[in-house]
Amino acid sequence: MKTTRFCLVRHGETNWNVERRMQGHTDIDLNQRGEAQAIQMAKALKAIDLQFDVLYTSDLLRAAKTAGAIETLFNTKAIANESLRERHLGVLQGLRTDEAPQHEPELWESHISRDIDQDLRGGESIAKFAARIQTALEKIREEHAGKTILLVSHGGALDMMYRLASNQALDAAKAVSVPNASLNWISHDGNAWKVDRWADTTHLDSLALDNLDL
Repeated sequence: MKTTRFCLVRHGETNWNVERRMQGHTDIDLNQRGEAQAIQMAKALKAIDLQFDVLYTSDLLRAAKTAGAIETLFNTKAIANESLRERHLGVLQGLRTDEAPQHEPELWESHISRDIDQDLRGGESIAKFAARIQTALEKIREEHAGKTILLVSHGGALDMMYRLASNQALDAAKAVSVPNASLNWISHDGNAWKVDRWADTTHLDSLALDNLDL
Protein backbone atom coordinates (compact mmCIF):
# COMPACT_ATOMS: atom_id res chain seq x y z
CA MET A 1 0.00 0.00 0.00
CA LYS A 2 1.20 3.51 -0.81
CA THR A 3 2.37 5.82 1.94
CA THR A 4 0.25 8.88 2.74
CA ARG A 5 2.34 11.85 3.84
CA PHE A 6 1.32 14.88 5.86
CA CYS A 7 3.24 18.13 6.15
CA LEU A 8 1.78 19.79 9.25
CA VAL A 9 2.19 23.55 9.64
CA ARG A 10 1.48 25.56 12.77
CA HIS A 11 0.04 29.01 12.19
CA GLY A 12 2.24 32.10 12.42
CA GLU A 13 2.64 34.22 15.53
CA THR A 14 -0.21 36.18 17.13
CA ASN A 15 -0.13 38.90 19.78
CA TRP A 16 -1.72 36.44 22.19
CA ASN A 17 1.19 34.05 21.60
CA VAL A 18 3.57 36.86 22.59
CA GLU A 19 1.48 37.70 25.67
CA ARG A 20 1.34 33.98 26.62
CA ARG A 21 -2.44 34.22 26.51
CA MET A 22 -4.37 31.01 25.84
CA GLN A 23 -6.28 31.19 22.57
CA GLY A 24 -8.17 27.94 22.12
CA HIS A 25 -11.17 28.70 19.87
CA THR A 26 -10.78 32.48 20.23
CA ASP A 27 -10.36 33.80 16.70
CA ILE A 28 -7.15 35.82 16.91
CA ASP A 29 -5.44 37.28 13.84
CA LEU A 30 -1.74 36.99 12.98
CA ASN A 31 0.50 39.84 14.06
CA GLN A 32 3.03 41.43 11.71
CA ARG A 33 5.70 38.91 12.58
CA GLY A 34 3.24 36.06 12.10
CA GLU A 35 2.39 37.29 8.62
CA ALA A 36 6.12 37.40 7.78
CA GLN A 37 6.58 33.88 9.17
CA ALA A 38 3.74 32.59 6.98
CA ILE A 39 5.42 34.02 3.89
CA GLN A 40 8.82 32.57 4.89
CA MET A 41 7.20 29.16 5.44
CA ALA A 42 5.46 29.23 2.05
CA LYS A 43 8.69 30.26 0.32
CA ALA A 44 10.52 27.39 2.04
CA LEU A 45 7.97 24.90 0.68
CA LYS A 46 8.42 26.42 -2.76
CA ALA A 47 12.21 26.23 -2.45
CA ILE A 48 12.10 22.48 -1.79
CA ASP A 49 9.58 22.13 -4.62
CA LEU A 50 7.06 20.40 -2.40
CA GLN A 51 4.56 18.53 -4.54
CA PHE A 52 1.37 18.31 -2.48
CA ASP A 53 -2.03 17.12 -3.63
CA VAL A 54 -4.33 19.03 -1.31
CA LEU A 55 -4.17 21.85 1.25
CA TYR A 56 -6.29 21.81 4.41
CA THR A 57 -6.58 24.47 7.10
CA SER A 58 -8.36 25.10 10.35
CA ASP A 59 -11.10 27.67 9.79
CA LEU A 60 -9.76 29.96 12.54
CA LEU A 61 -8.25 33.16 11.18
CA ARG A 62 -4.67 32.65 12.36
CA ALA A 63 -4.47 29.31 10.54
CA ALA A 64 -6.46 30.38 7.48
CA LYS A 65 -4.23 33.43 6.99
CA THR A 66 -1.12 31.26 7.31
CA ALA A 67 -2.57 28.93 4.69
CA GLY A 68 -3.25 32.03 2.60
CA ALA A 69 0.48 32.51 2.07
CA ILE A 70 0.59 29.01 0.56
CA GLU A 71 -2.51 29.68 -1.53
CA THR A 72 -0.89 32.79 -3.02
CA LEU A 73 2.51 31.27 -3.78
CA PHE A 74 1.23 27.93 -5.10
CA ASN A 75 -1.92 29.28 -6.79
CA THR A 76 -4.12 26.82 -4.93
CA LYS A 77 -7.15 26.92 -2.62
CA ALA A 78 -7.25 25.60 0.93
CA ILE A 79 -10.10 23.47 2.25
CA ALA A 80 -11.25 24.95 5.57
CA ASN A 81 -12.06 22.30 8.16
CA GLU A 82 -13.56 23.19 11.55
CA SER A 83 -12.39 19.86 12.97
CA LEU A 84 -8.78 21.06 12.72
CA ARG A 85 -9.34 23.83 15.28
CA GLU A 86 -7.36 24.16 18.48
CA ARG A 87 -8.72 22.59 21.64
CA HIS A 88 -11.50 24.64 23.26
CA LEU A 89 -10.02 25.69 26.59
CA GLY A 90 -13.26 26.71 28.30
CA VAL A 91 -12.94 29.44 30.94
CA LEU A 92 -9.13 29.46 30.55
CA GLN A 93 -9.42 31.02 27.10
CA GLY A 94 -8.21 34.61 27.15
CA LEU A 95 -6.16 34.19 30.33
CA ARG A 96 -2.39 34.50 30.39
CA THR A 97 -0.45 31.59 31.80
CA ASP A 98 0.51 33.74 34.82
CA GLU A 99 -3.13 34.79 35.37
CA ALA A 100 -4.81 31.39 35.14
CA PRO A 101 -3.30 29.97 38.40
CA GLN A 102 -4.63 33.03 40.25
CA HIS A 103 -8.10 33.15 38.68
CA GLU A 104 -8.72 29.38 38.43
CA PRO A 105 -6.21 27.56 40.68
CA GLU A 106 -7.96 24.17 40.82
CA LEU A 107 -8.83 24.18 37.14
CA TRP A 108 -5.31 25.25 36.20
CA GLU A 109 -3.80 22.44 38.25
CA SER A 110 -6.12 19.97 36.53
CA HIS A 111 -5.12 21.45 33.17
CA ILE A 112 -1.37 21.25 33.61
CA SER A 113 -1.59 17.75 35.09
CA ARG A 114 -3.39 16.69 31.89
CA ASP A 115 -6.58 15.32 33.42
CA ILE A 116 -7.95 13.87 30.18
CA ASP A 117 -11.60 14.12 31.25
CA GLN A 118 -11.52 17.73 32.45
CA ASP A 119 -13.50 20.01 30.09
CA LEU A 120 -12.35 23.28 31.72
CA ARG A 121 -15.97 24.36 32.35
CA GLY A 122 -17.59 24.54 28.96
CA GLY A 123 -14.52 23.61 26.96
CA GLU A 124 -13.26 20.36 25.52
CA SER A 125 -11.63 17.54 27.45
CA ILE A 126 -8.32 16.14 26.23
CA ALA A 127 -10.11 12.84 25.52
CA LYS A 128 -12.74 14.52 23.32
CA PHE A 129 -10.11 16.72 21.67
CA ALA A 130 -8.01 13.65 20.84
CA ALA A 131 -11.04 11.89 19.36
CA ARG A 132 -11.88 14.93 17.21
CA ILE A 133 -8.34 15.30 15.87
CA GLN A 134 -7.94 11.57 15.23
CA THR A 135 -11.25 11.39 13.37
CA ALA A 136 -10.35 14.41 11.23
CA LEU A 137 -6.87 13.09 10.46
CA GLU A 138 -8.10 9.61 9.56
CA LYS A 139 -10.86 10.99 7.35
CA ILE A 140 -8.40 13.14 5.42
CA ARG A 141 -5.98 10.22 5.12
CA GLU A 142 -8.68 7.92 3.77
CA GLU A 143 -9.88 10.53 1.26
CA HIS A 144 -6.34 11.11 -0.03
CA ALA A 145 -4.65 7.73 0.45
CA GLY A 146 -1.18 7.61 -1.09
CA LYS A 147 -1.09 11.41 -1.52
CA THR A 148 0.83 14.26 0.10
CA ILE A 149 -1.33 16.49 2.25
CA LEU A 150 -0.36 19.96 3.45
CA LEU A 151 -2.27 20.86 6.61
CA VAL A 152 -2.26 24.14 8.59
CA SER A 153 -3.48 23.97 12.18
CA HIS A 154 -2.58 24.89 15.77
CA GLY A 155 0.03 24.04 18.38
CA GLY A 156 -2.19 21.89 20.57
CA ALA A 157 -3.74 20.18 17.56
CA LEU A 158 -0.32 19.38 16.08
CA ASP A 159 0.89 18.14 19.46
CA MET A 160 -2.11 15.81 19.47
CA MET A 161 -1.24 14.60 15.96
CA TYR A 162 2.29 13.91 17.20
CA ARG A 163 0.86 11.90 20.11
CA LEU A 164 -1.34 9.88 17.77
CA ALA A 165 1.50 9.22 15.32
CA SER A 166 3.99 8.26 18.05
CA ASN A 167 1.60 6.40 20.39
CA GLN A 168 2.31 8.88 23.18
CA ALA A 169 -0.17 8.71 26.05
CA LEU A 170 -2.72 11.53 26.24
CA ASP A 171 -1.87 12.26 29.87
CA ALA A 172 1.91 12.24 29.34
CA ALA A 173 3.87 15.48 29.58
CA LYS A 174 4.47 17.29 26.31
CA ALA A 175 7.38 15.64 24.51
CA VAL A 176 7.97 18.04 21.62
CA SER A 177 7.73 21.74 20.85
CA VAL A 178 5.48 23.07 18.10
CA PRO A 179 6.89 26.48 17.12
CA ASN A 180 4.94 29.04 15.11
CA ALA A 181 5.17 28.44 11.33
CA SER A 182 7.12 25.21 11.88
CA LEU A 183 7.06 22.29 9.44
CA ASN A 184 6.27 18.87 10.89
CA TRP A 185 6.04 15.58 8.96
CA ILE A 186 4.09 12.42 9.73
CA SER A 187 3.12 9.54 7.46
CA HIS A 188 0.94 6.43 7.29
CA ASP A 189 2.09 3.34 5.36
CA GLY A 190 -1.36 1.73 5.31
CA ASN A 191 -0.76 -0.03 8.62
CA ALA A 192 0.49 2.51 11.11
CA TRP A 193 1.43 6.15 11.65
CA LYS A 194 4.97 7.37 12.22
CA VAL A 195 6.68 10.69 12.86
CA ASP A 196 9.21 11.50 10.13
CA ARG A 197 10.51 14.96 11.10
CA TRP A 198 9.41 17.52 13.64
CA ALA A 199 9.64 21.22 14.51
CA ASP A 200 11.66 22.41 11.51
CA THR A 201 12.06 26.20 11.73
CA THR A 202 15.24 26.58 9.65
CA HIS A 203 13.28 28.67 7.14
CA LEU A 204 12.44 31.40 9.68
CA ASP A 205 14.54 34.53 10.20
CA SER A 206 14.43 34.29 13.98
CA LEU A 207 13.26 32.08 16.83
CA ALA A 208 9.59 31.07 16.88
CA LEU A 209 7.44 30.72 19.99
CA ASP A 210 6.35 27.30 21.24
CA ASN A 211 2.68 26.42 21.75
CA LEU A 212 0.88 27.15 25.03
CA ASP A 213 -2.46 25.48 24.31
CA LEU A 214 -1.56 22.13 25.84
